[in-house]
Amino acid sequence: MLDGAEVRLAVDIGGTFTDIVLDVGRDRKTRKVLTTPARPEQAVLDGMRLILADAGAHISDVDVFIHGTTLATNAIIERRGAKTALIATEGFRDVLDIGTESRYDQYDLAIDKPKPLVPRSLRFTVPERVDAHGDIRLPLDEAAVRALVPKLRAQNVESIALAFIHAYANPAHEQRAGSILQAEMRDIRVTLSSAVCPEIREYERTSTAVANAYVQPLIDGYLGRMAEALQVQQFRGAIYLVTSGGGVTSIETARRFPVRLLESGPAGGAIFASQIAASLGESKVLSFDMGGTTAKICLIEKYQPETSRVFEVDRAARFLKGSGLPVRIPVIEMVEIGAGGGSIARVDALKRVTVGPESASSEPGPACYGRGGVHATVTDADVALGKIDPDAFAGGTIKLSSELSRQALLRDIGEPLGLAAETAAYAVHEIVCENMASAARVHAVERGAVVGQHTLIAFGGAAPLHAARVAERIGVSRVIVPSNAGVGSAVGFLAAPIAYELVRSRHVRLDEFDTAAVSDLLHEIASEARALVEPGAAGMPVRERRTAFMRYVGQGHEITVELPGRRLTEADLAGLRQAFEKDYAALFERPIPGAAIEVLSWSVLATTEPRNPARVAEVMRKPAGKAAGHRSFFDGRAGHVVEIPMYLRDQMPPGATIAGPAVIAEDETSTFVAVSFEAYIDGAGSIVMERKAA
Repeated sequence: MLDGAEVRLAVDIGGTFTDIVLDVGRDRKTRKVLTTPARPEQAVLDGMRLILADAGAHISDVDVFIHGTTLATNAIIERRGAKTALIATEGFRDVLDIGTESRYDQYDLAIDKPKPLVPRSLRFTVPERVDAHGDIRLPLDEAAVRALVPKLRAQNVESIALAFIHAYANPAHEQRAGSILQAEMRDIRVTLSSAVCPEIREYERTSTAVANAYVQPLIDGYLGRMAEALQVQQFRGAIYLVTSGGGVTSIETARRFPVRLLESGPAGGAIFASQIAASLGESKVLSFDMGGTTAKICLIEKYQPETSRVFEVDRAARFLKGSGLPVRIPVIEMVEIGAGGGSIARVDALKRVTVGPESASSEPGPACYGRGGVHATVTDADVALGKIDPDAFAGGTIKLSSELSRQALLRDIGEPLGLAAETAAYAVHEIVCENMASAARVHAVERGAVVGQHTLIAFGGAAPLHAARVAERIGVSRVIVPSNAGVGSAVGFLAAPIAYELVRSRHVRLDEFDTAAVSDLLHEIASEARALVEPGAAGMPVRERRTAFMRYVGQGHEITVELPGRRLTEADLAGLRQAFEKDYAALFERPIPGAAIEVLSWSVLATTEPRNPARVAEVMRKPAGKAAGHRSFFDGRAGHVVEIPMYLRDQMPPGATIAGPAVIAEDETSTFVAVSFEAYIDGAGSIVMERKAA
């Protein structure tokens, strides 16, 4: 089967399932296995063995192994990271508590702020001081650094974050303190804020360094075990990790900066949706990725997902900015909520049905798995409604129990509210769909977009079951469920370019602009970024994207302006002002005439060219023909069970058209076509649902 074709393997570890995709030339195979939380690499290795057996291949045949995971994010949310200490400049012990002195809800007197990853008892300070220009005002007290060693050992600290004032401008003190600690405590991992996040804004820089230190022992240990296990099994190819910004990087870089992996799985999903959008010519897309633990929603305009330089982990309030722990890294902008197939449903004190954010995960899993789970989940509701065939879940590899689903739904929802199991399941289904619709509305409004003007691209194991109802609630008239939707994020990994972005703060006013100094700085950043990309590019051309983060003097936030990919000259300054004012006017209606402009930070993205998909040809629609079977489906609106047709996706040729209600089944997932939609198979094998004319 191999015939000399390139063999590429992608693995996405989720909270419930681990997805595996194998590409051999143009042939693709997929697998889903339950995640093994205690040793995540076990599910990866088990899934790899299964999929390689399907393809008649050996692990030594694999040329490229691309990996993404939510392990780092889950470790922070569940507080399962290493025992971490923070060492700061004397007088700045409480940066993590003070934050930005803002309140995400100023009228809430009992505001619930996220708990810092490092408690105050594990925060220490040493005398030193560097000013905003990088000049040393107080030399580092090396004796004070050494004096901390016995205290750190007594507290059984596993990882240390160093975050000194203005270390972005001059990292010398952090580097020296790190060297001392590393020499005295060889078994301890040390993170420097100047290496992880060399940017202005003290709280965000400290928070990012702490997050990196907190997850590094876990991720470093996992990646080390994974690399060793692959080597034992004679893997000879290249290993890459997907970053939050949508590129891939080497395993060595990932082990140093695991904070860059926090949103790697969801980033793969956004890449997947962008590829589908480009192949179909859909310029306005809302990607909807619903797996076993969470749902992710991302706006994609002109085939590019929205990006950001900061995001929040573990928000105390689901939709309120400022309620989470800030992490300042390049990231694909999306909203993520605890609404997956494993999300637990319950009745609260006000007799309301609530869903998530707690998840049954893969251990013990939803009640229907029969692995010890007792709480009702979204998957249990889908089984009870008849959307999921208990005998064909995950291609028949996991047998579900509809009776266990009914019992859990009755116990957790039905009996407290006096509802039958099917009605309780319908209530759970409606609540989780509304949660996702609300997230989509908020995400679109925050970016000035009209959500109803977008096409919904649904993927992940659970999204195709709920996409039609979510689309009805947000006013979307077109829904696309791509091929391999159940493992969409892993498919997206295969299309990700090898890339790395570095951002560095250096304050420069446009009216006092030193083009030579700025050009030297950009060249230095570019060299560092290229050094992290070129070894893995294997001869592929690497291009750069240079940007400046600009604002009017005195403002609090910046606008990204693209720079020429060469040394800057005096002639470029007028163009920089024009570009900034154009973007500023697009956001705020008009620029401020004659106001002084400053640049706060500079960025260079080094990247290989992404794999561009071919355009999908139009197809002639025709009736799909006879259904493969029928499902008993509980129609919550009608209040009774109805028989709906069930079609097999692999038996539907391009153009095959059906009217809802119906189910289109496949190994990885199933798509529910609501009564308000008509569905057809396009030229790429995607299911396209379009709203019926009223």
